[in-house]
Amino acid sequence: MSSNPVAATVASLMPRAKEELAELVAFKSVADFEQFPRGESEGAANWVADALRAEGFQDVALLDTPDGTQSVYGCLPGPEGSRTVLLYAHYDVQPPLDEAAWVTPPFELTERDGRWYGRGAADCKGGVIMHLLALRALKANGGVPVTVKVIAEGSEEQGTGGLERYAEQHPELLAADAVVIGDSGNFRVGLPTVTTTLRGMTLVRVQVDTLEGNLHSGQFGGAAPDALAALVRVLDSLRAEDGSTTVDGLTGDAEWEGLQYDEEQFRADAKVLDGVGLIGSGTVADRIWARPAVTVLGIDCPPVVGATPSVQASARALVSLRVPPGVDAGEAGKLLQAHLESRTPWGARVAVERIGQGQPFRADAGSPAYTAMARAMAVAYPGQEMQFAGQGGSIPLCNTLGTLYPEAEILLIGLSEPEAQIHAPNESVSPEELERLSVAEALFLREYAAG
Repeated sequence: MSSNPVAATVASLMPRAKEELAELVAFKSVADFEQFPRGESEGAANWVADALRAEGFQDVALLDTPDGTQSVYGCLPGPEGSRTVLLYAHYDVQPPLDEAAWVTPPFELTERDGRWYGRGAADCKGGVIMHLLALRALKANGGVPVTVKVIAEGSEEQGTGGLERYAEQHPELLAADAVVIGDSGNFRVGLPTVTTTLRGMTLVRVQVDTLEGNLHSGQFGGAAPDALAALVRVLDSLRAEDGSTTVDGLTGDAEWEGLQYDEEQFRADAKVLDGVGLIGSGTVADRIWARPAVTVLGIDCPPVVGATPSVQASARALVSLRVPPGVDAGEAGKLLQAHLESRTPWGARVAVERIGQGQPFRADAGSPAYTAMARAMAVAYPGQEMQFAGQGGSIPLCNTLGTLYPEAEILLIGLSEPEAQIHAPNESVSPEELERLSVAEALFLREYAAG
């Protein structure tokens, strides 16, 4: 790959990229300001803005979005009459979760076993660095042949929709011929992959009430309706015997026709314990990319330590439902709510609150931008052909951009391959993937301009 001048330039820039990623990872930019100081996110936003200014971007601004966070915008004008490409990443990150589970500090970029560890290293501060590397490589080899807009979101992980609403209020700002969302990942390290579908999500909070207050389980247990038991039963109704998601009125038999996911590889990637079976039916790709999936994210009930012998009067849970392309997230939310209400036993009082949703996404993989990306990836990954995969997660901005700019071509690439363990302790990025994807993005911009 180094025989290509762009690739050689990116290779020479990797030490600088590591230093910059370390600076960016050091910001504890979790957009939950009850847990982390707002100043950490503001510091990360200013770092990105300064980096864009240093690369010659114009109109660099910190956009105050409706959810109280900031997104960073800048525009690098290309040759007159050139196409416009929007590059997306986000600088906010998930909380580190159990810091004791981290081998090295979560907000200190650390090299270990050939990977760089730190919260946001792959998701998605590494995406910010990828965009910068691609642009620097082009500037050093004849210039950037398109107009480039960059948008770095400040609350993607929170799902609060600030950037989506801001874009809707300022539809001209992010208009582009093509959009590269740098928040996905290769199917595995070394296999160039574009993500063509995303599942959407609906999120609900369900509360079950049965008594005016807790009761002594010895005196009343056996006849007094237990709210926690009722909640457990209604949550269990969301799964068939094999673990498949079962929401009344929601079909779940679609099949994935693209790249398949070997079951043993999935077990290894997901770190499934020996002897524990996978859930659901169909291929792994069917289950994670083409079918709905329910997950109980949390339950409010007494902890084991300190629990008393009581019949519980109230219990509640947070439930997410991922929905594949072809299913409207709003309609799926209504079905989930109706299911929970109708399946709650013993006449218990149930309240279901729908607290968030994002629509699924499907890209047009036959568009000229995908052809340009395939050519670029063939150079960045010699001997490998670009693959098409789905992703079980949601990026609501994709649908917002698709609605605002129906003619725009949207591609999803990124650094979040399975070994990256995003959202978990010990998140990491492969520096080789960062290097190759930066080359691919640079060559894509050149190919797309020529097309």
